[in-house]
Amino acid sequence: MNLKIDLTENDKTYTIHAEIPGVNKEDIKVQVDGNRVSINAETKKEKEEKEGERVICRECYQGSSYRSFTLDSDVDEANTSAKYENGMLELILPKKNGKTFKQIEIK
Repeated sequence: MNLKIDLTENDKTYTIHAEIPGVNKEDIKVQVDGNRVSINAETKKEKEEKEGERVICRECYQGSSYRSFTLDSDVDEANTSAKYENGMLELILPKKNGKTFKQIEIK
């Protein structure tokens, strides 16, 4: 299952919001390697058995979600931050080299 993300940027940072409902923050892994970002989330359901009960229908997702993408600039890994709240992961990824584009002056 692919994670849904919103990606924005300014001159100094990338900001990523990823929808990851129903996951413990301990089960989310984020890796940054240069300009490549990978997010992996494991959805676990505790095994619950009650005497005399059987499951008739189970529509809740169980498994892992993964998303990997490449940014235009390398990320300054030492200054990244992440926050997970109410099913939303927020990543703040500072750019290593500042701006991702350069305006070329035409002479």
